[in-house]
Amino acid sequence: MSTKLELDAIQQSASASPTNGNGHKLTPTTLASASVQEIYTELLTRIGEDPTRDGLLSTPDRMEKSMAFLTQGYTQSIDEVLHDALFDVDYDEMVMVKDIEFYSLCEHHLLPFFGKAHIAYVPRGKVVGLSKIPRIVDVFARRLQVQERLTQQVAEAIEAAIHPQGVGVVIEAQHLCMMMRGVEKQSSLTVTSSMRGVFKTQLQTRNEFLLLVNPQR
Repeated sequence: MSTKLELDAIQQSASASPTNGNGHKLTPTTLASASVQEIYTELLTRIGEDPTRDGLLSTPDRMEKSMAFLTQGYTQSIDEVLHDALFDVDYDEMVMVKDIEFYSLCEHHLLPFFGKAHIAYVPRGKVVGLSKIPRIVDVFARRLQVQERLTQQVAEAIEAAIHPQGVGVVIEAQHLCMMMRGVEKQSSLTVTSSMRGVFKTQLQTRNEFLLLVNPQR
């Protein structure tokens, strides 16, 4: 059932209504039928801004495009990313890609968190094309996320794709929801891990992985 909450900024008469980034008059509507740009225009109004001033005329359009890019992971699938990049290889030692930069949005405050992902696996006759591992991270990072779930999803995707002997994922990130608001701790770093298979059951494998993640330990 759609909400009947009216958008205050676009309930005005056509002559008084603000315009969107393309210069079109906004017409009275309900939240359910409003365009994304109309909703962003209303948001600007609600925080006390004037969406008709010069610097904000195109902001709703930019916000729509920006959010579409930052959440494009919802329209992507791991099968599409990996469909031509799984290879049969006679190799059973650790494969690792580290320092993978990523940017995501915290689902609690819609503020960015960003950092690096370190991913390793021990193959069982099949490997993933190296460039696809960062793409797996991006598929899940470009959604509304929490770091704990992001870590698990990356590990689960690799495990499901090639059924390796084990997978290890460590993610280190800074969260703007802890830095620019709330507790305002500028140097805080959140570290999460997901260990599967031999990375969980074999101490030597896990320690080798963690040492490669942080050689200074």
